[in-house]
Amino acid sequence: MPSPDLAGPAHATTFLRIDLDALAANYRLLAARAAPARCAAVVKADGYGLGVGPVARTLAAAGCETFFVAHLDEAVALRDALAEAPAAPEIYVLNGLMPGDEPLFRDHLLMPVLNDLGQIERWSEHCRAAGPHPAAVHLDTGMSRLGLPRDEQETLMAEPDRLRGFPLRLVMSHLACADTPEHPHNRRQQQDFAAALKRLPKAPASLAASSGIFLGPDWHFDMVRPGVALYGVGPTEGQPNPMAPVVGLYGKIIQVRCVDAPGTVGYGATHRFTGPTRVATVAAGYADGYLRSLSGRATAYIGDIAVPLIGRVSMDLITLDISKLPHAATGDIVELIGPHLDLDTVAKAAGTIGYEILTSLGHRYRRHYVRGAA
Repeated sequence: MPSPDLAGPAHATTFLRIDLDALAANYRLLAARAAPARCAAVVKADGYGLGVGPVARTLAAAGCETFFVAHLDEAVALRDALAEAPAAPEIYVLNGLMPGDEPLFRDHLLMPVLNDLGQIERWSEHCRAAGPHPAAVHLDTGMSRLGLPRDEQETLMAEPDRLRGFPLRLVMSHLACADTPEHPHNRRQQQDFAAALKRLPKAPASLAASSGIFLGPDWHFDMVRPGVALYGVGPTEGQPNPMAPVVGLYGKIIQVRCVDAPGTVGYGATHRFTGPTRVATVAAGYADGYLRSLSGRATAYIGDIAVPLIGRVSMDLITLDISKLPHAATGDIVELIGPHLDLDTVAKAAGTIGYEILTSLGHRYRRHYVRGAA
């Protein structure tokens, strides 16, 4: 019989176990690694799929005072989730300032990350009319995605008065190759960022996200912004993962049957049986974020025994070969992500990265928060 901690609610056939103590421990590890730089937390995409409320409150209790999200709506929801925090945390919106959104930032005590000269101008105009309100500025040092491109940086350096309309709370950039420590792009970006800071009005600076923290103190500046490492994904490709696992995904067997050759299983009849086989069906599929690319490639565990996924992942169901477990039965617990199969292992089987697995986990799973304060 499964332990109560792994059984989940009696009526739930699949559930997501989220260890909030592990999340807090990961934050403290990263904060200690980055000290004396401050350690913020990125909680975009609904706390990387784990629930922004429980996630953010746990991180705030662990000492986090600064949060980053992608969208304005995420920031409004985060402010509500942290309404009872002892001190109002700083909340930055990475995707910048869209025309007409200026009052919402002020109303909800949020800060835009300004990504081009037009956004800087609009924010300055708003602050001159409504009063000062802080913001951040993003410099593009090599991602060619968000942030001021080189020509706009030169304009800003030549005309720093553009920033005098509001308190400049942070200057930031973002690394493109931090998960590959030996990549020369890392040092080029660090040097370009440091050089740009010398030509801009003085303000706290931030360059490193999860992987960048492990590049060393030169990349830490005044603040680091970990995201995916907080949730247990390995920050450095090919290296041992120092982060505690936060997520476990479990399902219950909902049916067992015996199939023999020349039978097949699942859509497309992609798996053909060559002999007597016990097949377990588990209620998890691509509608839940258990990716279709795991078809015929993933492994699950029942206890300490590995069982292969056979056939295609469908919308709601997967099938496993449990021939090695003649006593496995309906109701038994199957580990899809957990102690035997961390996020990075599952991601490798799916041909993707831990970020995608984590943020794809769907809301049909019963969320089972353990130990930490939810």
